[in-house]
Amino acid sequence: MNVLKPHLQTTLLTLLAGNTSQREIARVTKIDRKTIRAYAKRWHEQQANSPGVATGSTDQIPPPRPPEKASKQSVSACEPYREFIQEQLKLRRNYTAIYQDLVDIYGFSGAYNSVKRFAGKLCVSDPVQYDRLEFEPAEEAQVDYGEGAMTRVPGTNRYKRPRLFIMTLRYSGRSYRRVVWKSSKKVWAELHEQAFRYFGGSTKYVVLDNLKEGVIKPDLYEPELNSVYAETLKHYGCVGYPARVRDPNRKGSVENAIGHTQATALKGRRFESIEEQNDYLEHWETRWAAQRIHGGHKKQVQAMYLEERVLLNPLPIRGMEYFEEFVRTVCDDSCIRVDHSSYAARPARIGDKVLVRLFEKYLQIHDLRSQAILRTHTRAQRRGSVVLPAEERIFNPSRETKLVMQKATEIGPQTLKLCETWFASEGRVGHRRLWGIVRLAEHNPKRMVEQACEMALRDGVNSYKTIKTLVERLVADALAVLDTPRQGELSLTQEHHLIRSGDEYGELFELATRQNAERLLNHQGDPTP
Repeated sequence: MNVLKPHLQTTLLTLLAGNTSQREIARVTKIDRKTIRAYAKRWHEQQANSPGVATGSTDQIPPPRPPEKASKQSVSACEPYREFIQEQLKLRRNYTAIYQDLVDIYGFSGAYNSVKRFAGKLCVSDPVQYDRLEFEPAEEAQVDYGEGAMTRVPGTNRYKRPRLFIMTLRYSGRSYRRVVWKSSKKVWAELHEQAFRYFGGSTKYVVLDNLKEGVIKPDLYEPELNSVYAETLKHYGCVGYPARVRDPNRKGSVENAIGHTQATALKGRRFESIEEQNDYLEHWETRWAAQRIHGGHKKQVQAMYLEERVLLNPLPIRGMEYFEEFVRTVCDDSCIRVDHSSYAARPARIGDKVLVRLFEKYLQIHDLRSQAILRTHTRAQRRGSVVLPAEERIFNPSRETKLVMQKATEIGPQTLKLCETWFASEGRVGHRRLWGIVRLAEHNPKRMVEQACEMALRDGVNSYKTIKTLVERLVADALAVLDTPRQGELSLTQEHHLIRSGDEYGELFELATRQNAERLLNHQGDPTP
């Protein structure tokens, strides 16, 4: 209770002795109504114990107003409009809107505060009931961010509060605490991995808040987790379980751990570095927090943690490979650009958008919809590199020589020797003639092209057209040899003494037709069945 000055106490006593309402006293004296009620209660008790004391004393107060007067004043001016006010409250309208409607519709003459008090009493509801959450050992862990103690910013004389990360095992209450300057998707996932390594295993579920580092899109039924965070939990055999929006009671253990850490371990402290604060938090957790008695189970936190630790999921041998994720568009050379280098993206088509996961030593190209891996490349060590296989490249003068020599090798050694001879004398200018030589094998047997190149080398021929003519002549000679009849093979003929003429065959067919017609007529004129 606030102690009033003597003249205010006298004023308060005088007004109360005159049966002035406490609301009117507060308006006149500007004294808080809670203070007025406290003084009135104390003075009333003193007068009840000492009824003979003069009413003018500042230590006494006359008895409260008679009950009949109080009953008359207890009837609110809003009572006739109770049903209307209740209906408006069901529509979730505020007190100001209800007051304005009462004035406009019913000509209400009372004050706004009268409506506010009356409607406030109608809005009284029962307290919300909360269930007591209980979990099995190694079943759930809860994580959240808070604020650490003031710490010197590196390289400056300025102090700033870093972010305080806490993971609390729900069963035992054992916590892992670390402070970091900046947070990101990767940092958030790394802190989880450090916590799992610290505890010696992972839980089945991790309950988190809907912060951007962990949840991309909060949703009541199907929240979407950040891909790096989701892969980290999957790597350690966990399932992320985001709490509902504005429902901190679902992760009350870690909320209490943050408040306990800030109020007990870090209150009023300053640290010269982030490492110093982390070392102190580790000492405080081991020396004090883990040794306390758990409020619910009435057992030591460290003892419960030792029971829980053997039931945690075993840690994987290899740590999590962290990656950055972004979307790229396939350029017209069938590549994507990452860190000023180009990487082949086929079978993705030109213009398609693909998902890229950039690891420390390699990168993966995923289909944007199905998340299927399309390509995997080792990261280029030099900026401006082009990671594109030769078989996926189209025409390019800088690579033409190697490609045409490879085609000549497939035809034969003489063709390769001829192409090398021409390139040595003419350079890249002679690429067109070299392509003409190797493409002769697309429509002619390679053996003929090889033989023509051998003849050209022997005779010193330096013309593509001449070699083409040689190939065509060799092919024609080969076809002529195939058309020559073999020995002992008879040729077909149309005239021979054993072959009758066509007129004779015609007369034979005519005679047979006439005889068939006569036989048919005789059969129709015969009356005998």
